[in-house]
Amino acid sequence: MDRIKALDVFVRIVESGSFSRAAESTALPRSTVSAVIGQLERELGVRLLHRTTRQLSLTPDGMALLDRARQLLAEVEEIENLFHSQGHAIKGRLKIDVPSRIATRIIVPALPDFFKRYPDLELALGATDRTIDLVQEGVDCAIRVGDSAASSLIARPLGQFEIINCASPAYLARFGVPQTPDDLAHHWAVNYASTTLATPMPWEYRVDGILRTVAMPSHVTVNQADIYIACAVAGMGLIQIPAYDVRHHLQAGELQEVLPQWRADPMPVTALYPHRRYLSPRVRVFIEWMHGLMATLYTESTARVPVWDSPDAASS
Repeated sequence: MDRIKALDVFVRIVESGSFSRAAESTALPRSTVSAVIGQLERELGVRLLHRTTRQLSLTPDGMALLDRARQLLAEVEEIENLFHSQGHAIKGRLKIDVPSRIATRIIVPALPDFFKRYPDLELALGATDRTIDLVQEGVDCAIRVGDSAASSLIARPLGQFEIINCASPAYLARFGVPQTPDDLAHHWAVNYASTTLATPMPWEYRVDGILRTVAMPSHVTVNQADIYIACAVAGMGLIQIPAYDVRHHLQAGELQEVLPQWRADPMPVTALYPHRRYLSPRVRVFIEWMHGLMATLYTESTARVPVWDSPDAASS
């Protein structure tokens, strides 16, 4: 087996954490995969992996090789795709990482369209809400929401999420509909504190170009978007949420937008990828496809949704 293929096998073993899974992804017998690594170690004169019956880990030499192998494989792929301009010619393995809600509510429903355009791509979709080391974890591209301060990565803006204020009809019927931000002092909020923040995020709104915050009482603080929305539907208080994420709840009447004139700032959505001289075609087409999804989503999210603008509306 040539050296490039051997390095690809090595990278797949590390990323999958298993000789067996690497064998499946490369369509090679497990014995062949094991033999390839043994031959690679003999040729390089170093041990690359610590192997036990339950665990697989990199040696220091293996860690040094991993980063260089990924760079080399990316460059080889770029060369192979250099003269291909048609979507069907773009092939290879694409590893991306996105927030879980974006994965389930935006990307996955649209995947049939993606693979119709690029049937030769293999997608490894990871869904996390934490900061990751793209190079160390072998991620080609990550989608993140909010300000991106990752100076070592290339950032490509994809769009933004419109943020709306919501509450359940039951909550509004009990506590009334806030008419101005001054009314929020008499309302409850569902607090959200991400795993990276020690304190809950404040309630925000912008007036005359100035971002303001309001301290609101709360019965519950959560760190996961599904629970955050569920608490609002259950009548636990007001929330601030991307409009796309609760559109189905709005349409079903389970949530209602309030204070539409006093929204928080939109949240930017960005594609991040490691700095390389050439952007891999597989990453480029994914980013362009994701940009198109965001454009469609923005058009839908700016469509008018019902707003509770009076106490009479809350009781009707």
